Amino acid sequence: MDGNRRWAAARGLPGVAGHVQGVEAIKPIVRGASDRGIGVLSLYVFSTENWRRGEDEVAALFSLVDSAVRQNTDELVAQGVAVRVIGRLHEAPTDVQRSIREAEDRTSHGTRMQLNIAFNYSGRTEILDALREIIAAGTAAEDLDEASFGDHLYTRGQPEPDLIIRTGGEQRTSNFLLWQGAYAELVFSDVLWPDFVEADLDAALAEFARRQRRFGI
Repeated sequence: MDGNRRWAAARGLPGVAGHVQGVEAIKPIVRGASDRGIGVLSLYVFSTENWRRGEDEVAALFSLVDSAVRQNTDELVAQGVAVRVIGRLHEAPTDVQRSIREAEDRTSHGTRMQLNIAFNYSGRTEILDALREIIAAGTAAEDLDEASFGDHLYTRGQPEPDLIIRTGGEQRTSNFLLWQGAYAELVFSDVLWPDFVEADLDAALAEFARRQRRFGI
């Protein structure tokens, strides 16, 4: 979800205003994805690289995530959306950890859609964490294959993504779902995330529907 700060700058606003609007943009997309029968939606909320931003901006981002989770958990429960965090949540501030864990617990019985919140996430870090887990378990090299490796990823038990959408005009995946997205279709939207609406989601889904997926065959 890219383009929050550029959205704010274009309006002469501080960067945090873009993040506030970016949080607001999430709600209709989650609801719209669920209404369209999407089984798993993953949102790249905060990357491990984002720690390198200014201290005030990072603190504002954490505060926004904390308040957004607290304010929207009831609605997610009502929608039947199960929340799951993917990333190193244990490195986040305690209050943010508590809010997200509570949302995970309260929404755990949701069956309509899985919502992955990629928080303090990095595709490379995820692969390293999986390797560390495999080594700690003493798994023999000959017993390791793609399927068993996938069982140690943050997204274990979930299908691989069919479609990855990046907003904001940049054309790269920026360390997102590197293993899982090997055969995902990529759609790059010029729309800045705060302006991304259900019509833009439909445009991405229509583009996906036009693709021929061969999976290397």
